[in-house]
Amino acid sequence: MRHDHLTSAKQLSRADIESVLDRAAEIDADPAAFGDRHRDAVLGLCFYEPSTRTKMSFETAIKRLGGDAVDMGTVESSSVTKGESLADTARVVEGYADALVLRHPSEGAAKMVSEFVDVPLLNAGDGAGHHPTQTLLDLYTIRENAGLDDLTIGIMGDLKYGRTVHSLAYALTNFDADQHFVSPESLKLPRSVRYDLHDSGANVREHTDLDAVLSSLDVLYVTRIQRERFPDENEYRAVAGEYGIDLETLESARDDLTVMHPLPRVDEIAPEVDGTDYATYFEQAHNGVPVRMALLDQLLEADR
Repeated sequence: MRHDHLTSAKQLSRADIESVLDRAAEIDADPAAFGDRHRDAVLGLCFYEPSTRTKMSFETAIKRLGGDAVDMGTVESSSVTKGESLADTARVVEGYADALVLRHPSEGAAKMVSEFVDVPLLNAGDGAGHHPTQTLLDLYTIRENAGLDDLTIGIMGDLKYGRTVHSLAYALTNFDADQHFVSPESLKLPRSVRYDLHDSGANVREHTDLDAVLSSLDVLYVTRIQRERFPDENEYRAVAGEYGIDLETLESARDDLTVMHPLPRVDEIAPEVDGTDYATYFEQAHNGVPVRMALLDQLLEADR
């Protein structure tokens, strides 16, 4: 990696992405070979929002590399409740760790904190902004199942507030990928993201109906309608449950379609899909460990 910090998928070139994914494949093939790579390395976890997969997979990743993690705990149990600023908290935890992972509800928080710390900082989600490490494991999953070039991908659900969507869309501009975005009008991609994608030359199409594009897709990336991001509960209720898939929905899909989801899901993928060959979302979650191991390995290696 040529970056000290990873705050946005927009930083990543194709070479960066392939370097991490290739290292993740090596780890997947022989995890034991990496078990002592970063003995005594400490990863600082600063999560200002709830997390299951991201937090646990980062903790698992550093431990499988021979290191350990320190966790600031919940916001309620930390000095944040005493009025400590985000920048001060990060500078304090930096003194205990060799790298930091930050999740925060404010868009741009990771970029701001990166200006204050000298150890590598990884953005684990900043509001409705970016989630670049999720994108790397998404790309690893796509590469393993469908390849990353000559790819037709549909991304469906909350495209307005979905940080996983924004990061994935930016990263896919490095590859030969047709991107189809499916959402209600009120949850379309933000104008700034659409502009950036078009400016990069990406092949982007927007739809309100999945049926219009499903039969052509190699990958369908489904996202949750994020209740916690809506400023108005009535706005959420107007679209909740509107976009989902079940076995009937998938009747027109290709047999080799890969269905993904960053999780957690609510009702957007019916449990009956779990037992089909389409379902890849639990594999996708498990891929968080080798991919985050690969990323930490490269960043800690470069920081020596």
